[in-house]
Amino acid sequence: MKTEHSGIMETARNGIVAAIKGTGDIVQVTVDTITHILATTIKDTGKVGTSVTDVIADVASGAVRGAVQVGADLGHAAKGIMVGVLRGTKEAGTEVMATISHTAHVTIRDTAAVGGDLEAAATGLVEGAITGAKELGVSAEDAASAAADGALKAAGKVGSTAVETVRKAVTKTAHGAKVVLKQPKVAGQ
Repeated sequence: MKTEHSGIMETARNGIVAAIKGTGDIVQVTVDTITHILATTIKDTGKVGTSVTDVIADVASGAVRGAVQVGADLGHAAKGIMVGVLRGTKEAGTEVMATISHTAHVTIRDTAAVGGDLEAAATGLVEGAITGAKELGVSAEDAASAAADGALKAAGKVGSTAVETVRKAVTKTAHGAKVVLKQPKVAGQ
């Protein structure tokens, strides 16, 4: 199973790298690449014993690594990751708010792992959740809050500085939606 996961991650990373180098429109190429990978991969998840959440994690991880590799703006990449995941999973019947929270968690976790800009990534995730919510006809406020919650949970595993950075980013990122933090402050703050 490990080779399947790393294969999906590599496909996402390589797709993001090639697409960003080709056009430079980070948000759109990330959305398109992730939507395509998820749409084709999710059809096969039952056959290979992989869950949709595992596929989302692999694709988001690959996208973060690809964006960092080419020096792309992680805010734009994170927004593209979120919108791409929501578009790519809408046919899979996944629960939207759980998908948003999971995507934000993985993206922040991997952004921290590669030393990326957590504030930009968190901002992009909330913006992407709002955009995706409007497309799917769900509450933009709930979507923004789910993204903020997932991002904060991941930051909590990194440390208090990461939590403060992410908290600051997600609470200033409104874009027409009020972000309500459902998670209490993480221990140690």
